Amino acid sequence: MDDDMFEHKWKALKRLAAMVGLAVTTALALGLTPASAFAAPVILVMGDSLSAEYGLARGTGWVSLLEDRLKAQKFDYSVVNASISGETTSGGKTRLPALLQQHKPALVIIELGANDALRGLSLLSTQTNLRAMLAASRNAGARSLVIGMRIPPNYGQQYTERFFQAFGSAAKEYKAGYVPFFLEHVVTRPEWFQQDRIHPTAAAQPAMLDTVWPHLQPMLKR
Repeated sequence: MDDDMFEHKWKALKRLAAMVGLAVTTALALGLTPASAFAAPVILVMGDSLSAEYGLARGTGWVSLLEDRLKAQKFDYSVVNASISGETTSGGKTRLPALLQQHKPALVIIELGANDALRGLSLLSTQTNLRAMLAASRNAGARSLVIGMRIPPNYGQQYTERFFQAFGSAAKEYKAGYVPFFLEHVVTRPEWFQQDRIHPTAAAQPAMLDTVWPHLQPMLKR
């Protein structure tokens, strides 16, 4: 190797080192590790059995389908599904701070509340917990999407309507995205429910994603 070529390669290596050093310095200044500075932003899903693939084969739930759609439409996000069957808003509120610290999500999807009603928990408690999760997400620098639910009319007209309105009210207060009714396109299809008549089958999962997607897509960045 002659001297001119050696000098040219040496200068190129110095420029590359300077660029890497700048990126690391910027990451540290932002409180990030160098690895996280280049990682895809995270979508954190906080849900119950409707998002935790209850009774379904792994990889067939709407959250897994969401991952596939993000890739297909070239949205560079990773999805963390922190959903647990039977989860209430109280459980979600308790678990969320550690998950925010661990994953540092850009967006949090909150699909909780149905089990509060099924267990007869206080509606005021549900509202308080939803607001707490939205506040924690906002304070962590994440945007939020609230997925609303409806419950059967046998709970009483006044309660069912107040329960439904709780999701939209919390979303509006915190300027979060809002899906009014998660099972909007599923409830009219009895064949799309498992034998318990509560949990949707794999056939219903694309419709559930299609209900969420129009509200989620505008919140994403390419």
